[in-house]
Amino acid sequence: MSAQNSAGIQTLLDAEREASKIVQKAREFRTKRVREARDEAKKEIDAYRKSKEEDFKKFESEHTQGNKQAEDEANKEADAKIKEIQASGKKNQGQVVDDLLKAVFEVKPVAPSAA
Repeated sequence: MSAQNSAGIQTLLDAEREASKIVQKAREFRTKRVREARDEAKKEIDAYRKSKEEDFKKFESEHTQGNKQAEDEANKEADAKIKEIQASGKKNQGQVVDDLLKAVFEVKPVAPSAA
């Protein structure tokens, strides 16, 4: 009877070892699958992000075109005004200097009024 008990115990121990191996393989498979799923999700997220960035750049380039034209027009107008002011300054430069010198050298004192 002890031989039979010993054989039964040995069979149970073998079955337990085999079950432990099966559980370990299942854990390894699950861990591997989780890593694969995470990597796959990262790839999908990167592809989605890249797609949305391209869409944004396309949208931005389409809508900044009008701003660029308006900016160019504003720059042209500003340049024209600057040239006009410079021409006016050169034209009246002599008169302005004469008026300033006249104001400095021809002093007309005025008495203060009583308040």
